[in-house]
Amino acid sequence: MIAGLYTPLAHPGLLSVVATRLVDEHRSQSGCLPWLGTLECRHSNSPGGERPALQIQLCCFQQLVVVPALVSAPFGMPAITFWMYVCASLLFIIGLIKIFGELSQEHGVDKIMPFGRMFFAIPMAVFGSEHFTITADIASLVPRWIPAHTFWVYLVGAGFICAALSIAVRVQARLAAALVGMTMLIFVFVMDLPATLANPGNRFFWALALRQLAFSGGAFAFAMSPWSTRPRPPSRAQLTKALAAIPRFFVAIPSLFYGVEHLLHPEYVPGIPLQKLTPEWIPGRIFLSYFVGVILILAGVCLLVNKKTRMAATALGLTILLTVLWIYLPMLLAAPTDVVALNYFFDTLLFSGAILLLANTMDKETAVART
Repeated sequence: MIAGLYTPLAHPGLLSVVATRLVDEHRSQSGCLPWLGTLECRHSNSPGGERPALQIQLCCFQQLVVVPALVSAPFGMPAITFWMYVCASLLFIIGLIKIFGELSQEHGVDKIMPFGRMFFAIPMAVFGSEHFTITADIASLVPRWIPAHTFWVYLVGAGFICAALSIAVRVQARLAAALVGMTMLIFVFVMDLPATLANPGNRFFWALALRQLAFSGGAFAFAMSPWSTRPRPPSRAQLTKALAAIPRFFVAIPSLFYGVEHLLHPEYVPGIPLQKLTPEWIPGRIFLSYFVGVILILAGVCLLVNKKTRMAATALGLTILLTVLWIYLPMLLAAPTDVVALNYFFDTLLFSGAILLLANTMDKETAVART
C-alpha cells in the first residue's frame, strides 16, 4: 500500500492494514514499542550526538505519559485496541447522558438528531487516541516537508480528543467543530489532494480525499448553525446564504461520487467505498450496496440543488447508520481486537454523524434562504 493513501493526520482511521504491518515490523525488529526505535534512530543520527530541545521534550513526554498508558492495557489486549475501546466507551457514556436531556425537545424522526453529535464525537476521540499509541508509525507517514512530525501527531491527537469532549458535552462545541472542520479541510488540500492528483486513476485516493471533505462539511455545519440563523441585514443575506451552503456542498459532492462507486463496485464495503471487500458471510451485502448507492446519489442531488435537504440528509445519515449496524458491527464482533475492523466501524460512524449534523441545520438554513 502506498503511504500517501493513508496520510497520518489526514486519515482519521490511522491504523489501516499499512499501519498494522508497520507496527508488527517494528516490534519484530526492535523487540520493543515502535516509537522507541524511532526515537533511538533519530537521536543517533543527530550531528555530534546532540538532541534538539523539541525532540528531548517529546522524548520526556513519551516516557512520562505515553509509556504508563501503553503498559496499562489489560486482558492481553493490544494497547491501541484497548485505548480505542476506552475512548469510545467514555464518549458514549458522556454523550448519552447529555442527549437524554435533549430527546424530549425532539419529535418523530428528529429524535435521531442529537445522536449525530455523539456519532461524530466518539470516532474523533478514538482516532485521537491512535496518535498516542502508534505515534512513530503515524509520524512516519507525515509529508517530509512538514517539520517536527512527532509534535504534530501529538498536537492533532490531543486536539481530536478535546474536540470530541467539547462536542459531546456542548461546551465551546461550535468552536471545537470549527477547528475540526478547518483541520480536515487543511488535510484535504495539503495531503489528500496532492496524493490524489499524483494518482488520478486510483479511485481510492479520491474516496479518501472526499471523505475528509465530508467530515469537514459536517463539522462546519454544526459550527455555523447558530450563526446562519442570526438575523442579518438584507445586504448581507446573500453572503450568509452562500457561506451556509458550503457544508452542504462538502457533503453532497462526496455522496454523489460514493453513490456511483457503489453501483460500479457493489462488492466493496458500503458507506465509504474504501479498499476492502464486504465479507461474503454477511447476508444481503450486494443488495445493501446497491441500496446505499441509490440513496447516496438521490441525497447528493437534493443537497446540491437545495431541495428537500433536511429530509435527504436525514435519510442518508440513517442509511449510513444502517450500514454500520448491518455490515461493520458484525465485522467488528467477528474480530473485536482487529484494529482495521475498528477503524472501518468508527470511520463509517463518523460519516453518519457528519451527515446528521448537517441534517440538523437544514431547516435553519432554509429559514435564512427565505428571509
